[in-house]
Amino acid sequence: MRERSDWILADVVATRAEQAPDLDVLTFDGGPGRSHEVRTYADLWTNANRIGAGLVARGLDKADRFGLMMRNHPEFVETMVAASLTGGVFVPIDPRTRGEKLAYTLRNSECRGIVCADYCLEQVMAVRSTLANLEWIYVLESHEEPGTPSASDLPGAHPFAMLLDAPERFLDPRVDSPLDPFEILYTSGTTGDPKGVVCSNGRYVGASALGALVGFRPDDRPYTGLSLTHGNAQLITLAPSLVMKLRAVLSRRFTKSRLWDVCREHGCTVFNLLGGMATAIYSEPKRSDDADNPVRMVVSGGMPAALWRPFEERFGVKVFECYGAIEGGLATNPPGVGPVGSFGKPPPTLEMKIVDEDGSECPPGVVGELISRPTTGERAQVEYFKNEEASRKKTEGGWLRSGDICHRDAGGWFYFDFRKGGGIRHNGDFVNPGFVEKVIAEHPQVDDVFVYGVPAASGAPGESDVVAAVVPIDAKAFDATSVFEACRKGLEPNFVPSFLQVVDEIPKTASEKPQERFLRERFAPDAPGVHRR
Repeated sequence: MRERSDWILADVVATRAEQAPDLDVLTFDGGPGRSHEVRTYADLWTNANRIGAGLVARGLDKADRFGLMMRNHPEFVETMVAASLTGGVFVPIDPRTRGEKLAYTLRNSECRGIVCADYCLEQVMAVRSTLANLEWIYVLESHEEPGTPSASDLPGAHPFAMLLDAPERFLDPRVDSPLDPFEILYTSGTTGDPKGVVCSNGRYVGASALGALVGFRPDDRPYTGLSLTHGNAQLITLAPSLVMKLRAVLSRRFTKSRLWDVCREHGCTVFNLLGGMATAIYSEPKRSDDADNPVRMVVSGGMPAALWRPFEERFGVKVFECYGAIEGGLATNPPGVGPVGSFGKPPPTLEMKIVDEDGSECPPGVVGELISRPTTGERAQVEYFKNEEASRKKTEGGWLRSGDICHRDAGGWFYFDFRKGGGIRHNGDFVNPGFVEKVIAEHPQVDDVFVYGVPAASGAPGESDVVAAVVPIDAKAFDATSVFEACRKGLEPNFVPSFLQVVDEIPKTASEKPQERFLRERFAPDAPGVHRR
């Protein structure tokens, strides 16, 4: 049997299970009316071995891929550890994924099986006939949603409980090196078919260093409601907690209305959020106890500059802003260090710059594509699963090409402007959606808001009309005229939305990123629920 490695997740959990077997390292908040689920290191190690033994008996070979499709359940993490133990490679899939996107992900990654929750089973059943490689299905019967099918409703499916109910057994680890693949994380596919980023065991455990980088303390209790199918929850919350012995708390999914209550109940001191989550949280009605919470710091990726200070003051927290992508690239802006609105500077190990279309470095204040590479001069490394051409283009010239259009100031601080191919330019001005969203989020009739652009009715090349998708607190009482008036008072003329699009909810990804394309598909100037300025 080989020696354990500090760069392999299963080995880390095995060691922690010996050092602190009874530490409640993970608590899964049950939500209203449900009990919480707690996992100690000993629980994780014992259950991972049972799951791993069952998957190996099912025929899982080293480097075989399998899907993992559920919300934030303890079994998600236990199956992750089982993958690191058996050498299998898991493919996390947002439980809301369906249709061709689900089929594409399972087909492209050549998954031999899938572990899914019962509330995902109908989606899997709908595409199973198109998946020649899919041999087995294990179903976590959560009973969290009425009317969902069970494993017995699908030939060839098995209850996940049969793995955990098996006699205790401990496997010999099959991962030989930290370089062995651990998971394949798929991109959102906003600019084409989703691409699977291969993440090694060593890279995953190495990401736990983000905990020290953002200043996690030994007594911190991190919280996330982001999906474990997304890199942010895995790398900002889960990995540091497992490695640093932090007692993390996870919700099944992000719920802005319960965020502060969850943090109060469990004594959470830090949590992480992305992009539009800040706007959604800030749009909640103000309460006298907003700042009465144990949270000291919010680890943010994309805090709107207009909300930065108001968010800190209202909730009594500090914002630690950072930038990163699953392919690589990293920058941080600790509280009180860099300017508001900047996502930071790279660490000493990383070189980062802004370049124009010809590859020349842009001067301060000029936008261009953000690229990065190790300061040693080594080539940036990205492996897209079975897609050498995409991997080559992503690291053309030895630099990681982010696809993000950014700029830097004279002090070397970096700022995000828009995604390549995106951006909202209205009457010659680039519109900052954060400013618009802040004004609308503060309106007493608004529950959530997302601002995007549509091709300008004028037909001017590169110009957009501004659309604010709004979720009203009470649709019947919603007064669009009042919202437009608030925008006219609080914004410069070119920032005032051309349209308000009233919707039941803002469609979002597993990382709570608004899915603009679905809003675009439903938008028309004369569509129901659309109000013109």
